Amino acid sequence: MANDALNVNAHPPPHGVNGQTSAIGITTRGSDWYWTVTAIMIVSTFAIIGLSFTRPRTHRIFHYITAAITMVAAIAYFTMGADLGQTPITVEFIRSNPKVSGTADNQNREIFYVRYIDWTITTPLLLLDLLLTSGMPWPTILYTILLDEVMIVTGLIGALVQSSYKWGYFVFGMAAFLWVAFTVTVTARKHATALGPEIARTYTICGVWTIFLWFLYPIAWGLCEGGNIISPDSEAVFYGVLDIMAKPVFGALLLWGHRSIDPARLGLHIRDYADDPATTPDTHAAHHEEKTVGDATNGGTTSTV
Repeated sequence: MANDALNVNAHPPPHGVNGQTSAIGITTRGSDWYWTVTAIMIVSTFAIIGLSFTRPRTHRIFHYITAAITMVAAIAYFTMGADLGQTPITVEFIRSNPKVSGTADNQNREIFYVRYIDWTITTPLLLLDLLLTSGMPWPTILYTILLDEVMIVTGLIGALVQSSYKWGYFVFGMAAFLWVAFTVTVTARKHATALGPEIARTYTICGVWTIFLWFLYPIAWGLCEGGNIISPDSEAVFYGVLDIMAKPVFGALLLWGHRSIDPARLGLHIRDYADDPATTPDTHAAHHEEKTVGDATNGGTTSTV
């Protein structure tokens, strides 16, 4: 059956939204590629959920987070394959290449804002996967996720701006990204190293892989939404390959590394409904008792009841 999404969902064609059209948009080949990535994300989601059943319920947190990443990505790519979740934006740079030049009366390029909705949800989850693996404290995790959201939102605003002011948002996003990259590659790696060689190895592989790929996203943005240099079909391939590498492949690396890591070693003490609360260790109480006993040993007056 032929792919007719570009005609079905364009009001008016080509790539119409709210009465406006984009002369610079994906072709059927681009749509087919988006459908392909959709299938990869769906298969990955079911595979990760299936693998989670091989682990105790208290050890599935990383499976759940990673499956959520690919599930959200599948919905986003389904939307882009259907040529939805996009809006026409006049390009700042008019190129001579016929694939990105538009027409005499239409220099609009379709911008897939749904891609940024995807990243707003999935990149914090990716960071959560990583930073929980390193045993980072929650305040640092939350602050890093906030900066990640700044990075994504400024990228979206820049993509929707027609003038050169878009590059101001690009700079804001890059500043936030560099802070995230520093946290992942330096601060969190020190935390992971302190937890032992197995955790450090898993974290280093996944962390370096992620930050390397994330450095390629600003290049893609500059060639696509920013500079209007490559065609929307090439944009689909560029972002699609990056997302496959950054989500399903990342997930495979992470879950393989976690196959013999007890989440409790990372500070994640998860109680199952089948556990007897009376026999489940209260880590907070144990820590308090250890501290107060230490205080008493050192001549303190505090005691536990």
